[in-house]
Amino acid sequence: DQDIQQKFKEVEIESKISYFKVDSLDLKIRIQSIKSDAKNVNLVFIHGAPSSLSTWEGYLTDATLVATTNMYAIDRPGYGYSNFGTAMTSIDEQSQIISAIINEKKLNNVIAIGSSYGGPIAARVGFLNANVKAVVLISPAIDPNNEKDFWASRLTQWKVTRWLVPAAYRVAGDEKKVHAKELALIENDWKNVHIPILHIHGDIDDIVPYENIEYSKEKFQHVEVISISEKGHEISYKNTELIIPYLIELINQIKVGN
Repeated sequence: DQDIQQKFKEVEIESKISYFKVDSLDLKIRIQSIKSDAKNVNLVFIHGAPSSLSTWEGYLTDATLVATTNMYAIDRPGYGYSNFGTAMTSIDEQSQIISAIINEKKLNNVIAIGSSYGGPIAARVGFLNANVKAVVLISPAIDPNNEKDFWASRLTQWKVTRWLVPAAYRVAGDEKKVHAKELALIENDWKNVHIPILHIHGDIDDIVPYENIEYSKEKFQHVEVISISEKGHEISYKNTELIIPYLIELINQIKVGN
């Protein structure tokens, strides 16, 4: 927390770290916020696997976003400082927690932004919470029938090798093991998502297949697909300059709508 706060102090951006507690699960979720009372559009960032809220630093320090929105970056359960090392493999359960955070902080005009594994969570939050007005999916692993199998992830599941794997990768492996099943459990609800969905995907993504865009086109009623030429899976943090203009466009649409 101190390292994050010092980094943002050096760039003269006021940052706050807080924790949302779920007593019934003996869980606390770390949240970094950049906000002021004068702004009425709220961006909620949900990272992939393995990762942490720090992956969104390029957005939380962007001058235009800082000037026009409140921003909240969340450590998903099992990552960063949210019960690090203990996986919560249910997409719905993670989404329910993030929806509860939105309610607890009384956020309206929310844009939920999720990358990779965080993509379907962002979309699920959009289904659960009426305060979410748009969803941005960046390289989302959302198609249950298009999950790539990585041999390295098996090391997180074999008892003889699991102890050798860093904790964040064990959590990612636990999520990966049931990800397709978890996606299938919620896919019938996508037809009931009536807010704008923006799906951004690099066309040479070798982690989450580009074909996931076809799933979004099929399942969501109000979806726009943005194909990023000659870019891979890391566009959410390596190519923020390509993503942020689309966020600003959505922010302006929400402002006009209000």
